[in-house]
Amino acid sequence: MARTWLSIRVELVSGRGADFWPRPGRDFAAARSHTFDQLATAINLAFARWDLAHLHSFTLADGTLVTPLDLWDGEEPDRSVDSDATKLSQLQPGEQFAYLFDLGDDWAHLCTVAERRIDPQDTLGVVPPEPMPYFGWGGLPDQYERRWPGDDGESAPPKRPRNLLVELPPLLPLWGTRRHGR
Repeated sequence: MARTWLSIRVELVSGRGADFWPRPGRDFAAARSHTFDQLATAINLAFARWDLAHLHSFTLADGTLVTPLDLWDGEEPDRSVDSDATKLSQLQPGEQFAYLFDLGDDWAHLCTVAERRIDPQDTLGVVPPEPMPYFGWGGLPDQYERRWPGDDGESAPPKRPRNLLVELPPLLPLWGTRRHGR
């Protein structure tokens, strides 16, 4: 397959009032025929977001806003186009644009299109039906800053077991032997 796909680097700049440095990031392989909505879904999944019921938008270098117009109830911003219908083919090598997820928590990302196109078969080993991450780095913050399942944002974290390996189910050999002869 020819080198026809885009490589797009996405770096998490800020979110929930915090700036990130070094910035965690992911590199994505994306066909020019994919939509911005498909790229948004891939970004959200690669950045470990599980509550996807939030608006998103891309701001292109020329100021165009790419967002799901059907979610604005007829009050979409000026100079906006539909992310579900707008293809990535309009992106140029080296172009930078912004991605914003959750217009309340403002998870802001810097997106940069690589200078060279890639062959998805060479890079990924497959030709996926949607954009796909193929490289990443950095720790990802929880979408709601939760540190454990019952975190209410005010309580102290649960105490760590004295011997964590003994108190875990011994499913892996390094965790110890199973109780009751199992």
